[in-house]
Amino acid sequence: MVADRDGEGAAAVATEIGERAIAVTVDVAVEEQVQDMVARAETAFGDIDLIFSNAGIGTGGGVEVSDDGWQNIWEINVMSHIYAARAVLPKMIERGEGYIASTSSAAGLLSQIGSAPYAVTKHAAVALAEWIAITHGNDGIKVSVLCPQAVRTAMTAGGPGVAGVDGMMEADEVAEIVVRAIDQERFLILPHPQVLEYMRRKTSDYDRWLSGMRRLRERFLAGV
Repeated sequence: MVADRDGEGAAAVATEIGERAIAVTVDVAVEEQVQDMVARAETAFGDIDLIFSNAGIGTGGGVEVSDDGWQNIWEINVMSHIYAARAVLPKMIERGEGYIASTSSAAGLLSQIGSAPYAVTKHAAVALAEWIAITHGNDGIKVSVLCPQAVRTAMTAGGPGVAGVDGMMEADEVAEIVVRAIDQERFLILPHPQVLEYMRRKTSDYDRWLSGMRRLRERFLAGV
């Protein structure tokens, strides 16, 4: 099942997959629609083996962003993953098996220069995936979280911004990496391998890492 707020886009992908695929129009910020999506998938295919919660949006700004702006990105980047997990976990736990995958961002492991809402919500998405893996791993639930830097999608149509520091990847390339990682049951999916080294630097010396991030911010603002 291919689900998206863009129903025509979902239908195009389903057609590309083949005759067994179906498409639904879903606003993942609305829990009732997520529940209905899962019910329709179960009716069409039976038990759900894997759900991939991929929706996300970006916005610029810091703490001055309006409450409505914070709430909007929170609902898409965090609550949609909660709704997806809430819809499938009970039956997966009952069966003793299931896979929950989601998309966060390298910003969820590091930070996002220029956007506090994006950095905060992507950190929350990683934290949710960690919690599910810790809490339900012994129930047979597998978990993966995708944390890329810049990928060529609608979100980066205006340019990758500072996330493009290590280059822009194509969506098809990332998809292949995701499939391999799920096959290997890896929790952390890093299409840009440099992110792992950045994480190590961050955890080994937090103050030095913060200093380096400030320098990166200054370079980005200066257009260097």
